[in-house]
Amino acid sequence: MVRSKNASPTWSDVRAALLDFDSAGLRRLVQDLYTASKDNQAFLHARLGLGHDQLQPFKACISNWICPDVMKNQPTSVSKAKKAIADYKKAIGRPDGMAELSIFYCEEAFCFLESCSMEDETYFAALIRMYGRSLEFLSSLPAAERATYLERLDKLRTRARNVGWGVEEELNGLWYAAALNEHHEGE
Repeated sequence: MVRSKNASPTWSDVRAALLDFDSAGLRRLVQDLYTASKDNQAFLHARLGLGHDQLQPFKACISNWICPDVMKNQPTSVSKAKKAIADYKKAIGRPDGMAELSIFYCEEAFCFLESCSMEDETYFAALIRMYGRSLEFLSSLPAAERATYLERLDKLRTRARNVGWGVEEELNGLWYAAALNEHHEGE
């Protein structure tokens, strides 16, 4: 089936065009994609297991958007910070990496909230949702791998005392509902 010139190409069109590439041509295409953007580089490094810290570019993006430099008048963007996590998930999506990035998002959000006064209900709601997602990611990890992550999430509950907007209560509710903290009780 031939598409009209005005129709937007789809993955099927791309897949069909790729059949015409030999291996050298395909490598050149990937090289061109690699040099075209930092996002593509981060994706390929994560997918191929390259570099010593494959999470670093995703963390940098989260930090830029969820904990920007207000002195430089940089904006916040919950959606762009969350996109970094989604991009990692597409690239490799390892459960421990997903847990690390989601907890890092929460930690950066608290750093931002502690450094400046902010009254943005959407930002607070996104923080609460990401905390809940962090607990979900932890539930998919073996119990032996959860301890460090649980400690970090527990510290965030303590930091939430100073935030207001019901954040502390929401995080506590999520924490106890997840029931991942049995070994932390009484410590």
